Amino acid sequence: MSNKLFQGVIHQMKDAVDRVIGVIDENGVIISCSELVRIGEVRQGIHEELGYAGEVTAINGYTYRSLSGGPKSDYIVFVEGEDKMAEKLSKLLAISLGNIKNLYDEKYDKGSFIKNIILDNILPSDIYIKSKELHFNTEESRVVFLIKFYGKTDMMPFEMLQNMFPDKTKDYVISIGEHDIVLVKYIKQGTEGRDMEKIATNIADTISTEFYTKVSIGISTVVDNIKDLARAYKEAQIALDVGKVFETEKNIISYENLGIGRLIYQLPTTLCEMFLQEVFKRGSLESLDRETLLTIQSFFENNLNVSETSRKLFVHRNTLVYRLEKIRKLTGLDLREFEHAITFKVALMVKKYLNSKPIKF
Repeated sequence: MSNKLFQGVIHQMKDAVDRVIGVIDENGVIISCSELVRIGEVRQGIHEELGYAGEVTAINGYTYRSLSGGPKSDYIVFVEGEDKMAEKLSKLLAISLGNIKNLYDEKYDKGSFIKNIILDNILPSDIYIKSKELHFNTEESRVVFLIKFYGKTDMMPFEMLQNMFPDKTKDYVISIGEHDIVLVKYIKQGTEGRDMEKIATNIADTISTEFYTKVSIGISTVVDNIKDLARAYKEAQIALDVGKVFETEKNIISYENLGIGRLIYQLPTTLCEMFLQEVFKRGSLESLDRETLLTIQSFFENNLNVSETSRKLFVHRNTLVYRLEKIRKLTGLDLREFEHAITFKVALMVKKYLNSKPIKF
């Protein structure tokens, strides 16, 4: 459809521009031109030349410019001549065709449609109308993966992700921001959480290997209706945000595995501060040294089992009991009692959450 779209605009500009103008595709083939006989010709090496030169280059009597405004583009416009006027005309042509293509994609492209849904840029009542226009299956099971990149990279691994998930009728790779890419993935019935985490692990490993950059991935729950994709995207965002606080050692976080951390993250800080003041004696939590905190963490990891915890810590059972008694005297909570242990665990998470919040002046 882009060929006809471009050709229609170029045909209208033909009389106003006294030069040969046109568009070549990702394979270097002329798909639109003011001289119809040239359509189908191949311009070898143009994409490579633009990759070296940048946004615009002049070769063999023609000026070429990327339609997207960068060296990486599926489409390139060309204008006869290598002078300043050819450079100006190529810019005007790229802007005109680029804007028209964007408008067309927004109206007819399924990827743009999905992007508008997850960003809440479309009314719920219009979703089903647009789905029918695009022949989009609204009732399939899908999961949203939010892929966040840290540090500077020369380019976003957008194309690589598209190659990893080539079925564009089922899976949609969408650029959201400078460091964020969203994958809306079709999921078969019966797919389990660990299978989705395997997909995320494969993505993270591939990108880290190819681009030498740190990656974090948030995974939403499964949604069965297209209108729920906006909620799924928010879940993936929350997974990453909560993971930065409570799962700092992980780079793949699933929303459904956030547990109580999800609840704490949504609480007002004033309520959290009141909770800590009520649970602990003043300063009792701050008085715990690093060794004591590690003991507590190990005790929780071993399901409040004294024997197993002492074995893992390489200390005598009586030593561990002494430490637990010391904690009880300082905080008023006996970790050997389930209810006290739950309260302490939640309090530590609340404290961690408050420490992650920016200091207000």
